[in-house]
Amino acid sequence: MPTPPPISQGQSEPDLIIRSSAVHGAGCYTLSPIVAGTRILEYMGPHLSKSAADERYAERDITYLFSVGDHGEVIDGFGAAMFINHHCSPNCQTEEDEERIFILALRDIAAGEELTYEYHLHDSDQDDQPCFCNAPNCRGTMFSVAEVRRRKKLGLPLTLRKPTRQSSPA
Repeated sequence: MPTPPPISQGQSEPDLIIRSSAVHGAGCYTLSPIVAGTRILEYMGPHLSKSAADERYAERDITYLFSVGDHGEVIDGFGAAMFINHHCSPNCQTEEDEERIFILALRDIAAGEELTYEYHLHDSDQDDQPCFCNAPNCRGTMFSVAEVRRRKKLGLPLTLRKPTRQSSPA
């Protein structure tokens, strides 16, 4: 897919709202339809070294860090993008462009839908990063496939959450 242009001043961004999510905590929802391929928003925040971020958030369970570039940096997220939840059947994906992270629509997204993308987590100090999406193809974790393989190969602890299926009403 060709790279959409960066979001610039004067370009209309979709109307987004943060509210409770069935996936996890709070989520980011669109109030207007979004066309497939649209660069929706940027994951904003200061860039930190991974070690500085680890030190800053040593006592916190929840962070909004996003790996960027090839030099061990993360973006310490703020704004609407930090509320986009992980999903194993996402409607968005991320794209890195000159050490900036953008969220793009993988498909047409209807007004009222929650925006989601696959986190592909790696390099975590935690044994589990459970996924709560309950998609039919849910992997039970927000770790990347490569990270799951790496952890298994090295014999590192790994806990996968078994997705719960909603039963159909009788």
